[in-house]
Amino acid sequence: MPPASDSSTPGSSPARVLAVCRVHQLQPDGARGDVTAIDKRPLDGAVDVGLLGVRGDVQADRQDHGGPDKAVYAYAQEEADHWTGVLQRELPPGLFGENLRTTGVDVDGAEVGERWRVGPRLEVEVTMARTPCQTFARHLGEERWVRRFTERGRPGAYLRVLVPGEVRAGDPVEVLSRPGHGVTTSAFFAERTPGDARVLRTAHDDGSLQLAPALLAYVDRALARP
Repeated sequence: MPPASDSSTPGSSPARVLAVCRVHQLQPDGARGDVTAIDKRPLDGAVDVGLLGVRGDVQADRQDHGGPDKAVYAYAQEEADHWTGVLQRELPPGLFGENLRTTGVDVDGAEVGERWRVGPRLEVEVTMARTPCQTFARHLGEERWVRRFTERGRPGAYLRVLVPGEVRAGDPVEVLSRPGHGVTTSAFFAERTPGDARVLRTAHDDGSLQLAPALLAYVDRALARP
């Protein structure tokens, strides 16, 4: 796995965490009496992040959210700035349901399996892109939101925690290594080509990558297409 020392996007500010967020309160979601934990808000000071994510955070729907392969969700301030311009409204950290709002980090250009150090000790691995859902749309209250967010093709990334540690706003983000296969989370989210699927499946089978089960299902579906 080739080393890497720079996680910044060209011309951007230094790679760092702008905010660490966790659920503020559960909210009603939909007409069936369900609840959602998408209401994330920034925290003050250092926060412990373990194998299942930010300490004190929860997921109301644990079938599709949370778990070791989706322990932390990172979203770039640069993308929030894009949507601020489009939607003409403020989009503070946590509004997109993210745990880490970053700046200067090429979140959507990260390769599947890329590893970062966040702050002094926390180490994470990029597992897959975030897939928008109707809960997200209801939370934002924007028309055709799932389609618009999907078409943008820069949904942020889920992270697996390799080494637990504390993180706080202002902490640096450093790319420790990249697999070198060239398949980014956003590229595979936008178009699951058989070629990219084959690259990921081969890396998984030879042990150089540990694909999240949810991503592996997408990979196998792409490979099964005629």
